[in-house]
Amino acid sequence: MTIQQERWKGRNTKKDELRSRVWQQLQDTRAAVGNPWSTIPDYVGAELAAEQLTKLDAWQQARIVKCNPDRAQAWVRLKALEQGKCVYTPIPELVKEFPFLFLDPSKLEQEGIDFKNVMYSEGALQYGEKVDFEDMQVMDICVVGCVAVTESGGRTGKGAGFADLEMGIFRELGILSPGTPVVTTVHNIQVVAQDSIVMESHDAPLNWIATPDRLIQTHTQYPVPGAMDWTALRTDQFEKIPFLSELRQRMQG
Repeated sequence: MTIQQERWKGRNTKKDELRSRVWQQLQDTRAAVGNPWSTIPDYVGAELAAEQLTKLDAWQQARIVKCNPDRAQAWVRLKALEQGKCVYTPIPELVKEFPFLFLDPSKLEQEGIDFKNVMYSEGALQYGEKVDFEDMQVMDICVVGCVAVTESGGRTGKGAGFADLEMGIFRELGILSPGTPVVTTVHNIQVVAQDSIVMESHDAPLNWIATPDRLIQTHTQYPVPGAMDWTALRTDQFEKIPFLSELRQRMQG
């Protein structure tokens, strides 16, 4: 195992073991596209899973879509833009002085920018509008990246905590309401047994899961976390995310 494969390991042993198992299965079965380790893994059939997601009533009615920046969900971002939806997508690993990019399909068309040029994070960074959390509109559907999920709504990402941090801030600002669907797209290999995932108090559960060949409504019984608990953040998050300390000061007055 390389150093890259060890990123974010050690914060939760059970989650670490699950992620390693799923990444290994994706690699061994050649279901992964590229190196899956320490990522929200891209996979064969990602476009089909995105197409499944578009069948949801919540998707069809959505005007504002928040979507993670990973390559596995690039087709989700593309389909949203093609269907006239505005997209918020975060800077990968939140390493810039601003957290999000805004993609408005009407503006992109006016500027002659092909949507395929912004479906991946590199293009989104080049052509997207930089926005702070406080400037974001209320989202109609929230797409998160996952390494593993359960049919009852359990989920785990790659271990860095970016998605739950973002959603905590969204909830505190009123951008993400308790009734807003939280959804993901994954390979079938990533759907694991119920007892495989430990859900912690800050972990937001899933309402829907799309795979290349099915839609799963979770009817989740997991509680939705409340407003942002700043005391639960790790020291390294404040060190590695440039805007986080300043954002905390602004939000807490």
